[in-house]
Amino acid sequence: MPHEWLDDDAGPVVRPYTLTGGRVRATGGFDLVAYVLADRDAQPAAHHDLHPEHRRLVALAARPVPVAELATGLDLAVGVVRVLLGDLVDRGLVTVHQPSAAPYLPDNDILKAVVSGLRAL
Repeated sequence: MPHEWLDDDAGPVVRPYTLTGGRVRATGGFDLVAYVLADRDAQPAAHHDLHPEHRRLVALAARPVPVAELATGLDLAVGVVRVLLGDLVDRGLVTVHQPSAAPYLPDNDILKAVVSGLRAL
């Protein structure tokens, strides 16, 4: 018997913690702008315990794609996508390329000296 508050457009109703098995943290911290790339030889079908969302992540990552874009593509919260990506990384199905660390920034004393020098001109 169909519910009157669900329609064909609603799709499956699954709580995010169901997809992650109740986990809220990935095995690795993935930045929103980190790029994900599926292994060319990835065979997600060989892993019978993967959710359809895992398989969809592998498909979406056939080309380098940021974590934030994957979350949008799956219409899932970023936290859920990070946990699912951690599963895929652990199985060797995808690699995550973190952005470079922030470049070295000069300390305040150097900046004050530069400002003072410019004022002196």
